[in-house]
Amino acid sequence: MTIRRPDDWHLHLRDGAMLEAVLPETARHFGRAIIMPNLVPPVVTADDANAYRARIMNALPAGMQFDPLMMLYLTEQTDPADVVAAHKAGLITGVKLYPAGATTNSASGVRDMDKVRPVLEAMAEAGVPLCCHGEVTDADIDIFDREAVFIDRILEPLRRDVPQLRVTMEHITTSTAVEYVRSADANLAGSITTHHLIINRNHILVGGIKPHYYCLPVAKRESHRVALVEAATSGDARFFLGTDSAPHTDPNKEQACGCAGVFSATNTMSCLAHVFEVAGALDKLEAFASLNGPLHYGLPANNTTITLTKRDTPVGYPEKLNTGEGPVTLFDPGFPLHWHIEA
Repeated sequence: MTIRRPDDWHLHLRDGAMLEAVLPETARHFGRAIIMPNLVPPVVTADDANAYRARIMNALPAGMQFDPLMMLYLTEQTDPADVVAAHKAGLITGVKLYPAGATTNSASGVRDMDKVRPVLEAMAEAGVPLCCHGEVTDADIDIFDREAVFIDRILEPLRRDVPQLRVTMEHITTSTAVEYVRSADANLAGSITTHHLIINRNHILVGGIKPHYYCLPVAKRESHRVALVEAATSGDARFFLGTDSAPHTDPNKEQACGCAGVFSATNTMSCLAHVFEVAGALDKLEAFASLNGPLHYGLPANNTTITLTKRDTPVGYPEKLNTGEGPVTLFDPGFPLHWHIEA
């Protein structure tokens, strides 16, 4: 099966030695990726984004073709003019909203949405997309309810008040988010990760804690996973791939307070082919992985292709990726992967 080369609309590359190790794992199969800006310190200005992009391109191995799509990290001090100018110049693809404390390196995120309203209004007028980590961080909200509460308290009022703003609700994890995205007539889409199509919260907790399945937003009940698969395999253009592939070294994942994140860049396309085949929807894989994302962001689809071939012998993906910072465990879907990728 040959499809347009896919894109990853939510990717963590980190920096330094980790960047050098994980970048080829994405560039091997993907033409483009939206690069998350939650470095330390975060990518908050056009100059920051330009410098980070240069580091990414310098780390790209010779002979590989890859286009990093840069994002700015929204803070309560973000300059609307800087955002608009960076987007107009083609330097950034959009802006990322992290509610403060929601996930890894999100301490600089937004606490008061009123303080970023001028930025959001300027973005809407200039056609700059907003990508949301869709969870609230209130201490009294159960971690499994954070996504639904975010929709009610933040996203719905924002979209009502600034309807021209193009929004991506990233890494959706619940049937509630699926139905909310489906309810929109325009300017709203949802990205879905590889691992949330495969695991539920039992994978993290049953038989002992499995830290390499721990991510944020955390995986939910099986009924929510089923809803995500139905959305991804439906062909609905409002849903597309954003892996949220997020490398952490094994010591950082396996400590008493382990980091949230699943590293799936290496085997995502094999995993997706399996999921779509089981759902009887291989004909919808290209839309989810290669076409719907560019449509939402106003970009052309890639003009190159990859070929997926199912073989009797499983793909021999490594258990770990060795990096200059230490080993990183690759996402284990829990079943053999028979779809081989030729890029």
